[in-house]
Amino acid sequence: MTPLIGIEEEYLIVDPHTRHVAPRAADVLAAATNVMGEDITQEISQFQIEARTAPSSDLSELGARLRAARTEVAKAAQECGLALVASAMPVLGQPGPLPLTNDPRYENGQVRYRALQDELCICALHVHVDVPDEELAVYVGNHLRPWLPTLIALAANSPFFVGRDTGYASWRVISWSRWPVSGAPPYFASFEHYERAVGTLWESGALMDIKTLYWDARPSSILPTIEVRVADVPLDVNDSLTIVGLIRGLVVTALGEVARGDRGLPIGAEVMRAAYWRAARDGLEGACLDLRAGELVPAPEMARRLLHHVRPAVGDAGDLPFVEEGLDRLMRRGSGAVRQRSVHQRDHDLADVVDDLIVATVA
Repeated sequence: MTPLIGIEEEYLIVDPHTRHVAPRAADVLAAATNVMGEDITQEISQFQIEARTAPSSDLSELGARLRAARTEVAKAAQECGLALVASAMPVLGQPGPLPLTNDPRYENGQVRYRALQDELCICALHVHVDVPDEELAVYVGNHLRPWLPTLIALAANSPFFVGRDTGYASWRVISWSRWPVSGAPPYFASFEHYERAVGTLWESGALMDIKTLYWDARPSSILPTIEVRVADVPLDVNDSLTIVGLIRGLVVTALGEVARGDRGLPIGAEVMRAAYWRAARDGLEGACLDLRAGELVPAPEMARRLLHHVRPAVGDAGDLPFVEEGLDRLMRRGSGAVRQRSVHQRDHDLADVVDDLIVATVA
């Protein structure tokens, strides 16, 4: 049976005149709630808003829901004199303390995490894939680890941050890596190992609650799913869906491997960190570290290896033509980071980048 998928995408709210991020997510939420209900919610900062899809096993149905969500949120933003942008970090704005959403949880986080929250204006693609139970989700995470840097390269969409080119394809990944529990999940030899690690993290004070296990692949604290949150929010909905199809393929492939007694390759945290850095820096235009082969290969070749690895699972779901076409398109024209830099190269004006993002987010 093809697992259900649920998608969450985070977006930025911008002022279409200044092109800076605008702390008015509450206004957009109020304008959109009548239509979207619980499928829209605020995030940690007043610059951000999150849209969700109802679960489905059909990728085309999820695509229709995601496009409708972007359209409705963009319409609500426009009603408020604002605009919606699918970029993983603000292109323009002021660095400094984040305007937090009025919520006791975020206020408690300010006390605990302090200046770490100052740049926590990041927008990601979160993908929930059904798995039978939490223990299996942990072992599936082991199998996903070697492929997470490739997903970073495919989804990279944050080259600029508040007025400067960072030199990275995904600055979100680098900014996020400073948090105490973030990035690639550790390798867990057993479910008991996982539970001990979570308990120790709790004792350390690094966790405010179970939701602050911010690993890029984690068992959901609410649903029988694994949540994969490694990707920048893509600019193009079709890119989002291509990545979603690959992620479900990875989960299904991993479930088969776990059923055969394989709990995954124990890659060291230091090597994972280097692979993340390389993928975040170069995106699709450079090289990725093949963590299973221990070699550096061009990012497009790494994407082909990923597709080969998941091809049977993606084919069984009926997604193979769409995913193949989506990967081919990404290889030809690049990720959102490539598009942002291409627009900037025309007149070297970041306002043009924001204008293009506003149009392309709902194109």
